[in-house]
Amino acid sequence: MKEKKITMTGIILAGGKNTRMGVNKAFLEINGTRMIDKTIDIYSRLFSEILIITNDPLPYLEFTRAAIVTDIYKGKGPLGGIYTGLFYSKNPYVFVSACDMPYLNGDFIEYLAGLTGKHDVIVPELAEGYQPLHAVYSRNCLPSIKRLLMLNKLKITGFYRDMRVLTVSEKQISPFNQDGRLFQNLNTPRDVDEAQKKS
Repeated sequence: MKEKKITMTGIILAGGKNTRMGVNKAFLEINGTRMIDKTIDIYSRLFSEILIITNDPLPYLEFTRAAIVTDIYKGKGPLGGIYTGLFYSKNPYVFVSACDMPYLNGDFIEYLAGLTGKHDVIVPELAEGYQPLHAVYSRNCLPSIKRLLMLNKLKITGFYRDMRVLTVSEKQISPFNQDGRLFQNLNTPRDVDEAQKKS
């Protein structure tokens, strides 16, 4: 019997300029698997809808399991990508991750999804702060995000104070993060080399 999928949209933010890496990070391989393929595989098991947010759609046309949309407000960074994903989502909630996170954990994403209900933002919080590119957002966030975009205030967590935010503590995170790499992203060729060695 086919498992019921979560009524949530999986968002992949793939709009970065990749200046430090020099190549499109989504297509980097870690031990023979492209990061975007791994993310789409996880999302496909969990979510009823997948959106890739990118301002360069052509490389992503091969991904038939996902819809591709471009930013409504160009040049607004990840906050603009979150807005675009929420705007186009068919579901009341979205899970957002960056395209360069090789250690996504489907069980943890499912855990976050299970915390929805009375909250607009469900975000993991480590000692160093929020993990806003590994978080759940509701469509209620759209007006507050739009206001910040219009002011060109692009800090992702800037709209949190307007919303009902549930923080997920390190104690809750730790069963899913035994190796401490759950939220790691890859910004430089050295990061990729490190990931290859550790995997």
